[in-house]
Amino acid sequence: MGKSCCQTPEPNQNPHNHPRWRAILWIALVANAAMFVVEIIAGVAADSRALQADALDFFADASNYAISLGVAGMALASRAKAALLKAATMLAFGLWVVGSAIYGLIGGSNPEPQAMGMIGALALFVNVIVAVMLFHYREGDANMRSAWICSRNDALGNIAVLGAALGVFGTGQAWPDLLVASVMAALALWGAAEIFRQARHELAHG
Repeated sequence: MGKSCCQTPEPNQNPHNHPRWRAILWIALVANAAMFVVEIIAGVAADSRALQADALDFFADASNYAISLGVAGMALASRAKAALLKAATMLAFGLWVVGSAIYGLIGGSNPEPQAMGMIGALALFVNVIVAVMLFHYREGDANMRSAWICSRNDALGNIAVLGAALGVFGTGQAWPDLLVASVMAALALWGAAEIFRQARHELAHG
């Protein structure tokens, strides 16, 4: 019988440079880069802060997956340092979203709920597929765990975007869009803190 797609790598094979792990990262990288282009264009056209925030999240994740591919197979300390860089990226994303939401609240915005719903559903589909592929590696080192956390947070953020679209459609106001953008920022900050703690622990005991 052929090997299962979820089979654990052989003991003498480095799981951080396993072909399946690298293949998943490449798929995630391409999917996130493509969705960044789609969502940033749609977010600007629909005047949706939540979509724009999600688009930048896709960009950050594509960068993170590229970093993960670059350090796959390296020593634990190198992977932990890469995870620290990814945590910093997530932190910067979270702070940017907070600023964008505040700007939208002060300057006003008029998000388009139909576009938010369509693009949000597409983004959710992509992120669920990636999250399912990464689920097997969720308990790995900080570098592997950070890839799972990014994907998990993205799926949660997409669900929130769909909720924002319903809120904007139902109320005719922009505050649901701004609220969801703020929630997405909180997810990014929370994920960055998780990755930072584990990476620092690995550097201290690695």
